[in-house]
Amino acid sequence: MISYNPAMDIEQRIFHLVDSLALGHIDKARLKCFRSTGSSSRAIARCYALGKLWQKALNTQAHYAIEVISEKFDNLSEEEKTRVLIHELLHIPQTFGGGFRQHDFACRKNVDILYRRLRQ
Repeated sequence: MISYNPAMDIEQRIFHLVDSLALGHIDKARLKCFRSTGSSSRAIARCYALGKLWQKALNTQAHYAIEVISEKFDNLSEEEKTRVLIHELLHIPQTFGGGFRQHDFACRKNVDILYRRLRQ
């Protein structure tokens, strides 16, 4: 059975990346981070959005959640953890409206660009 727990350490890392990389379109108040355990997924991390229909149904704005899968993520090097988190942030579009950017944008090339900017 999969369990999800708030991940304040991941949230702090994500917020640092948002600030350091000047990703001003990301509303940190509407972004939450979780660590899951018990998943058999091949994924290391995932990004979720509250889509337009649910926003209307709940009368709220878009929110995003980033999940790191403990069994895969926690054993990575610090560099790889940072790269994974950058990748997940790249899925969040400039509109912060509940949609996703696909892997043609959230790709290794763009992760590398942002990672190099972070290290400067």
